[in-house]
Amino acid sequence: MTRLSHLTSRNFLIALHDLLATTAALFATFYLRFEGGDGFFERLPLLFQILPYFLAFSVVVFFIFNLTTTKWRFISLPDALNIIRAATVLTVALLVLDYIFVAPNVRGAFFLGKVTIVLYWFLEIAFLSALRMAYRYFRYTRVRRHARNDDAAPTLLIGPTADAEVLLRGVESGAIKRIWPVGILSPSRADLGQLIRNVPVLGGIDDVEDILTDFANRNKAIARLVMTPSAFEPEAHPESVLMRARKLGVIVSRMPSLESGEAPRLTAVAVEDLLLRPSEKIDYTRLETLIRGKAVIVTGGGGSIGSEICERVVAFGAARLLILENSEPALYAVTETLAARSSGAAIVGRIADIRDRERIMRLMAEFKPDIVFHAAALKHVPILERDWSEGVKTNIFGSINVADAALAASAEAMVMISTDKAIEPVSMLGLTKRFAEMYCQALDHDVAASASVKPPMRVISVRFGNVLASNGSVVPKFKAQIEAGGPVTVTHPEMVRYFMTIREACDLVITAATHALGPARPDVSVYVLNMGQPVKIVDLAERMIRLSGLEPGYDIDIEFTGMRPGERLYEILFASEEPTCEIGVPGIMAAQPNEPPMQTLRKWIAALEQAIARDDRATIRTILKDAVPEFGSTAAGGKSEVASRFHRSSGRR
Repeated sequence: MTRLSHLTSRNFLIALHDLLATTAALFATFYLRFEGGDGFFERLPLLFQILPYFLAFSVVVFFIFNLTTTKWRFISLPDALNIIRAATVLTVALLVLDYIFVAPNVRGAFFLGKVTIVLYWFLEIAFLSALRMAYRYFRYTRVRRHARNDDAAPTLLIGPTADAEVLLRGVESGAIKRIWPVGILSPSRADLGQLIRNVPVLGGIDDVEDILTDFANRNKAIARLVMTPSAFEPEAHPESVLMRARKLGVIVSRMPSLESGEAPRLTAVAVEDLLLRPSEKIDYTRLETLIRGKAVIVTGGGGSIGSEICERVVAFGAARLLILENSEPALYAVTETLAARSSGAAIVGRIADIRDRERIMRLMAEFKPDIVFHAAALKHVPILERDWSEGVKTNIFGSINVADAALAASAEAMVMISTDKAIEPVSMLGLTKRFAEMYCQALDHDVAASASVKPPMRVISVRFGNVLASNGSVVPKFKAQIEAGGPVTVTHPEMVRYFMTIREACDLVITAATHALGPARPDVSVYVLNMGQPVKIVDLAERMIRLSGLEPGYDIDIEFTGMRPGERLYEILFASEEPTCEIGVPGIMAAQPNEPPMQTLRKWIAALEQAIARDDRATIRTILKDAVPEFGSTAAGGKSEVASRFHRSSGRR
């Protein structure tokens, strides 16, 4: 009934066309088979008797196989197969009619015969397809004509032909405008000389400079390169392509990941594209099932992670969203961005500091959230090394306030964004985040133990490392230094960090929440994201310099400034004595660190409150060291054993 209620006048016109085509196919079949002689005219009376019933049956067949509802402009191979299926069903119906109902009972001989039925099958396919294909070709040529005439830039596509074909379809459909593909560079030499939707494969990816020079010499200069997602894989040497294009003054664009669900479009190439490892496959249906129709709160919603979580929960169908942020400009920016998306969610932004326990309790009680994502934190390592008490107030007491308020408001889950620096911490950032993790673990355990009827609230933490282009990350800093003419400053030549995109990190955070809220309550509350392979910071600096069309050490110098307080050379994903377990979700594992009882945590919290009031740094450090004995452990600097455990456990190499 739903499909029938959506039919329009256009669908009825299509149905009328198909009926006329079927009628024409039948009469043409009889005329050709019986040569227009007496045999043809003798069969007309019975044919006219059968025709209304056959046409009524054909309407049903066409609707079942989507012929009535398919837009002719986008006719493709699956639609051609549907035409063949419909014609086959109608042909079988004629066969049954001739051999079972008509021949024995009416004529005493076959009315149609095998040859007639086979001929009808071919004609039915031809008649149903002809006008559709003609219209498809008409629209195709018109779009191509407009695409070529509207100041379209001659464009070279770089990447596998399968990816290039998607982009070419986007150009043909009008989804991608103002470019005119003149050639493809494919990593497969077997593609050389082939035509992909009438666009030739001119060479391999390493031939980019020669091809650009050749077109320029023929006064047909290529104005733009478009790199497909696969062109950014390490073996494709994307840096080389980008450097050559920059030197020749050619604009470079990229397509989004074909697995991201985004429509084909072109975006600028950023250094982040050079760091991307293959993304984990996200089950978006699973995320929509969790978020759709829910009331969600995001603390720190104006920050890099918080604002992306806001965008994702709105995209996944949240009914209501409350954004808590203590920065007025950041709150304004994120609410304006979300309002421009015209989603169905009711979005509210409120100025609030997570340190203000009474205000956080009151706002959550009024909003009554289903899920709380706690992204608010102080995260800059050297600053927190200088201002310990502020880190304790925000990262520890602020997290306690958010968790307690979520519990009091009867939320389903509170998800705290943690950090890989909480593992065997050597900084105040890691130390305060580890303490917050411990509180969340203990609260999750106590809530589960005291639950009677309703499912208890889950309180989980999700650890991950650096996200590309986030506030305070090294990528924007390097960009600014390169634009200023250098030097680019790196703390240590052996400094290594994990990186992932903000989008993937946030999607995996929500995925972790779906696991925690699964039908069978899992006995884990600390999740760890797969950050891929670590990146050497000096290599990142060199890549960014080359991406700008410059040479490191010649055009832009790299200076080593020394490690800052609270830093370590290598980040790790699990502590050396921390049990881990596989949860069956790609890209996520669970950690099972030590879990002090809530009673012990309460004593430490009370002592911290008193020390904070006195600004007693020595006591603060003693209490935190007592709570997290591995603080400052030398094992935290090692990389070989622990950093690779995720890959061994998840079957990666």
